[in-house]
Amino acid sequence: MTAAAPLCTIVPPYVLDRLAEDGHEPAARSLTLDAVHRTARLTAGPAQPGSARLDRVIGDAGHTEQVPGRTVRREGQTPVRDQSVNHAYDGLGATFALFADAYGRRSIDDQGLRLDATVHYGLHYDNAFWDGQRMVFGDGDGEVFGDFTACVDVIGHELTHGVTQFTAGLEYRGQSGALNESVSDVFGSLVKQYALRQDAADADWLIGAGLLAPGVQGVALRSMKAPGTAYDDPRLGKDPQPAHLRDYVHTAQDNGGVHINSGIPNHAFYLLATALGGPAWERAGRIWYDALTGRRLAADADFPAFARATVAAAGDRYPQTTVADTVTAAWAQVGVSTA
Repeated sequence: MTAAAPLCTIVPPYVLDRLAEDGHEPAARSLTLDAVHRTARLTAGPAQPGSARLDRVIGDAGHTEQVPGRTVRREGQTPVRDQSVNHAYDGLGATFALFADAYGRRSIDDQGLRLDATVHYGLHYDNAFWDGQRMVFGDGDGEVFGDFTACVDVIGHELTHGVTQFTAGLEYRGQSGALNESVSDVFGSLVKQYALRQDAADADWLIGAGLLAPGVQGVALRSMKAPGTAYDDPRLGKDPQPAHLRDYVHTAQDNGGVHINSGIPNHAFYLLATALGGPAWERAGRIWYDALTGRRLAADADFPAFARATVAAAGDRYPQTTVADTVTAAWAQVGVSTA
């Protein structure tokens, strides 16, 4: 097991902060729980080893704040009545499938780690997270957020934090933290695209589409195609993500803006994937995966360092082609130099 990973939530703290300031009690409670998780971590045992085969265990916290909860579905068992359980089970499987089929990875640690998840965590808990050992899902409050198991890209995003934990170990602050978040968005989107067998041109490039409750003015938590346009709502505010380095947000909040500035590398990946065409998990995703796992990255890598790693990975994987030049051009379009 690697060093303890940071607690990585799908809903950024600045979104919950704004809701809490407006008196939204579920958001305030969720922020309190997230703070407890970050300082004390969950009282769960070590992650369970597995094999090369997919192995899933889903627990039900029963709206308490205890994990793993009562086991309600194991690998190979038939669907149950509770759709949150089934969505979590299927999302874990879809994530495993992308990494196994496209990149030959045996679970998130490449050693067959068992995939554990807990649903119905807390009362109206407005988040989902990877805590270094398992996925934990809230049900949402029904007013701003719906069930967090319903979006397969959210599940893929959070499990990819585990992949990063076991590979590059990108520090969760500043530009390295924004890269950590971006890598999770990239592969979260690819999990959905692979499950739907979509080409890059056909994908929506949204993270958390369908997560916002009816009446919220927005389509998702983030847009890789057009960062800064995912939502504009009186309660949530306006999506603050930049798409270009010139608009980089310097802030002490959110670990130095890890959820905000991830829009810049997110957009670079979108530009590359659509320029290359075809299924994005193939060439574009392969390059990002090689960069993440290729031991070229320091834990505190900034945007230029990651960009250079992707150009090098493209040159190694696709020699005697122009793919590396296309990678360089994608980064240049978001203001990041690979020189």
